[in-house]
Amino acid sequence: MSSPDVTPLVEETSPGTVTTFDAFARFAHAAPPVQPQPGQAPRSLEQRLAYHSQFVTVRTPAIETLTRQVRTLMILGRHQQVTARPSLIVTGPATTGKTTALLQVGRTCHLAHTRRAAPGDDSVPVAYVLVPPGATAKTLAGEFARYLGIPVTARMTTAQITGAVCHTYTAAGVKLVLIDEIHRLNPRTSTGAEAADWLKDLTERVPATFVYAGIDVTASAVFSGARGAQLAGRASLIDCGALPARAGGREPFRELIAALEAALDLSAHRPGSLPRLASYLHERTAGRIGSLARLIRQAAIEAILDSSERITKTLLDAIALDHLAEEHYRPRTPARRARPGSR
Repeated sequence: MSSPDVTPLVEETSPGTVTTFDAFARFAHAAPPVQPQPGQAPRSLEQRLAYHSQFVTVRTPAIETLTRQVRTLMILGRHQQVTARPSLIVTGPATTGKTTALLQVGRTCHLAHTRRAAPGDDSVPVAYVLVPPGATAKTLAGEFARYLGIPVTARMTTAQITGAVCHTYTAAGVKLVLIDEIHRLNPRTSTGAEAADWLKDLTERVPATFVYAGIDVTASAVFSGARGAQLAGRASLIDCGALPARAGGREPFRELIAALEAALDLSAHRPGSLPRLASYLHERTAGRIGSLARLIRQAAIEAILDSSERITKTLLDAIALDHLAEEHYRPRTPARRARPGSR
């Protein structure tokens, strides 16, 4: 595989900000952050701070795999009428790029539809929904209704909301449904079982391809019991795990670092200095894409603010990362702290 490309998706897009169609459309059409170009006039301090705050997202193997499989399944299910279409599940630990992959695929699908659409076409190609904590059938149905602005009142029954959702989604021409935080669904509880049954019913009544994403889905309650078996029997799995330091003759994590370094806008940074820190950065972030992107972005902002204009190991080590990454790198167990050479 070739080295990772960068793609114009804003890394810091919050899932909660794109859970209505208007917000998702704004996200899909937003101007991407532009990498510095050779011969370009230097940008102002504020422009560079804003750029590194947004930054670019690396087009990872998970994004490539998901994009390819979604396209194939949408074609496969286009004329399927009787049963639910085959689906996909994106799984992996936290901060490994699952939501980023999901949003990138949704954005690609939305823009492709926009390019092909005739004037006046008001169909909705993509829906993006977050499973609410402690999801019930009614609250989950309410999230689907909210995405398309379907009016819902407290007096409405789950069946009434479901009927409105199925009718509106079909009429709007929704072809791809992205469901994030699927691990929040717990079929082992009575309310969770009802929500799982509701979702299965929806996949059979809405003619769309469904893609789910969640943390370690295969080890969660989502795949348990008869309901989990039904989902597992229809869904292909895409593992969005941490990137290994080495894979055969390749070094995927070093390639990722090089792609991120190439996008930096720092006047004194030495090209190649971050890939040389690949072993340190892999240990520091446990190979998690989200943690690595945050570390490099935050270091770039610090380098601009302190006028050094370069990222060094000293600077990287001074930055406090997310708790998950810090616990991996600096665990609070006495045995690890006392081990010679652990740093």
